[in-house]
Amino acid sequence: MSDIAKATPRALRCIISMIGRTNAGKSSLINAICEQDVAIVSETKGTTTDAVAKPYELLPLGAVTLYDTAGIDDKTELGALRIKATLKVLYRTDIAVLVCGNDGIEDVEKDMIARFNDMKIPFIIAFNKNDIKNTSQKDIDFCNKNNISYVEVSAANGLNINQLKQAIIDIAPEEMKTDTLLAGDLFNKGDTVVMVVPLDLSAPKGRLILPQVQVLREILDTGAIAIAAKENDLTQILDNLKQKPTLIISDSQVIMKVAPLVPEDIKLTTFSILFARNKGDLATFVNGANAIDNLKDGDKILIAEACSHHIQSDDIGKVKIPNWLKKYTEKDLIFEFSQGGDFPDNLEDYALVIHCGACMLNQVEMGRRMRECVRRNVPITNYGVAISKTQGVLERVIRIFNL
Repeated sequence: MSDIAKATPRALRCIISMIGRTNAGKSSLINAICEQDVAIVSETKGTTTDAVAKPYELLPLGAVTLYDTAGIDDKTELGALRIKATLKVLYRTDIAVLVCGNDGIEDVEKDMIARFNDMKIPFIIAFNKNDIKNTSQKDIDFCNKNNISYVEVSAANGLNINQLKQAIIDIAPEEMKTDTLLAGDLFNKGDTVVMVVPLDLSAPKGRLILPQVQVLREILDTGAIAIAAKENDLTQILDNLKQKPTLIISDSQVIMKVAPLVPEDIKLTTFSILFARNKGDLATFVNGANAIDNLKDGDKILIAEACSHHIQSDDIGKVKIPNWLKKYTEKDLIFEFSQGGDFPDNLEDYALVIHCGACMLNQVEMGRRMRECVRRNVPITNYGVAISKTQGVLERVIRIFNL
């Protein structure tokens, strides 16, 4: 496994999940793809319980994560919990590989295929164990009739493993095959871009957070000039520059301090709004933020974060955003929270979902979360858009996107 595969942030990875019955050979197939024993293999059913992630570099697609999941046919009480954990993995899945063993395609597999289609997850069927039993004509006919891609493989002897890898690459979402810009289309070579980076209690010691690093890299890649400053130094920075900067990108938490300092003829936005545009649909997030004006006493708000971290006294999701919303709406609101890779099933319980910037999610996963909210008629916005709304600067920071 290369150092690149290990070091690439999760948000830049393609998520490939192996789904199938117990003992269909999901773990063995991962080992065959990676050409090393990274997943535990056993004849004992149910060896894989919780989904386990394996980093791998699948060229030319790049760094990916292979998920080894529990069997979807376990009828025990514990098995039901394992299946639930497997289904949660689908919300972060970009490509699914439905692994079929000796049983072939039966109702369990057909139900899963229906789920893939409903969630718009591209998938391929891997008919495994072809060293023991040939794929039935009935299953091949089913795939052909339903335009389902399939590969006949054997994890035991390596049959058609390279063909399976190529098939996975072929069905990868287009956004996984192309580089999408955060801010690189907003400035040109030689332009000056100022990044406003507060260093409060939530700032990681000794480093910048991922959104700031990724935007900085784009500035440098474009050949523009990057200047990083704390919010209290912005006025001095602007006074010292011989030419006005082309763009100022601020952390959302200090946008209320930064906006009055920036002349109207200088473009201004936030890191979180750049991620809202990059990872999802900015217009949908803006509509979600405008739903804040319609909140009522007793409404439930879901604060959703893609990563887990230790909560501090000035935590943006747990403390600052709830306080800003209460102050802005003057309503008695109820806040609930989710963290990590799971997304709640009970979305209808909420009047609004406010998602983090999703720097730890890729575009496909964030898009799936957004679509699920829209499908259930639940407004969704993100941290930066919601903060700008409550601080009265939303129109200013989205002006450059011509929404």
